[in-house]
Amino acid sequence: MAFLELRDIRKSFGDAHIIKGVDLAIEKGEFIVFVGPSGCGKSTLLRLIAGLEPITSGTLMLDGRDITHAPSGKRDLAMVFQSYALYPHMSVFDNMSFALKLARVPADEIRRKVEAAADKLNLSSYLQRTPRELSGGQRQRVAIGRAIVRAPKVFLFDEPLSNLDAALRGNTRVEIKKLHESLGATTIYVTHDQVEAMTLADRVVVLKDGLIEQVGSPLELYDRPVNQFVAQFIGMPSMNMLPAGALPVLSELTGGRLPQDGYLGVRPEGVRVHAGAGAGLPGRVDLVEALGSDTLIHVDVAGRMLIARQNERTSLAHGDAVGVEIDPAVLHLFNREGRALPAA
Repeated sequence: MAFLELRDIRKSFGDAHIIKGVDLAIEKGEFIVFVGPSGCGKSTLLRLIAGLEPITSGTLMLDGRDITHAPSGKRDLAMVFQSYALYPHMSVFDNMSFALKLARVPADEIRRKVEAAADKLNLSSYLQRTPRELSGGQRQRVAIGRAIVRAPKVFLFDEPLSNLDAALRGNTRVEIKKLHESLGATTIYVTHDQVEAMTLADRVVVLKDGLIEQVGSPLELYDRPVNQFVAQFIGMPSMNMLPAGALPVLSELTGGRLPQDGYLGVRPEGVRVHAGAGAGLPGRVDLVEALGSDTLIHVDVAGRMLIARQNERTSLAHGDAVGVEIDPAVLHLFNREGRALPAA
């Protein structure tokens, strides 16, 4: 039996069906990330697990115990919110120890747990400060510390880095990953940021319209998406997607395996751009994005826009004629309904 198991979980608000039947098994110690577009139901699903919203139907099991209708305080879970939710008048120590005090944990045990958590989070020198004296990253670490001291069976993170700037977001993401590894905790993390999903997760759960589209390791989803939605949602920039009839050469590239009403997908790194129109498909540069370590080249090929990613810098500019080559070894084929076709 899985450590945390969701069996046909559903959630409706009146006639609006938000979660439409989710089945998921999570093992002890896993780092699971829920990802998907706005409105897909990922935060609602997390709130159902936390007990912050009642489940309309289905069963939620934790470590062999049915917690479907258990109150949130009895589920042995701890949640970290996007908004930190710290008490502004309390010190860092008091914020982190508040739940333990309510549970009447002995004072010496509270101090030991708070100091141990503060040490893991590099907060030891800030325990007597109030939240207004801390940076955004430090406040989020206090919120994480408040969850750690409770020693829950599962940590729940609801877009915890959304309020941080880019540099802090990257640093805090690394800290969360290291913390997970040191604690060996079971973690469920909600984000719309696929970089967070790819770098943090043991397994990623891709959601759309209240249903799971695919579950797998980050590279499994990147290399073997089950449908067009996952193929284009995972990866930045998105997978290039072309209808079968867009270019006559597509059928030849796939050895005739591409259905006439299907689609061909290729990641930007599978597209190569050469100066001049001598090699490959003739195209014209529309935009060059120089990112330092990578260069993204947007190319118009017969009225279809393709994005190529290359490690080298380029002197190409808008309007330049180029030749475009597509690597046949990294193509993804989809049928009319957008389902992936099996590899040859």
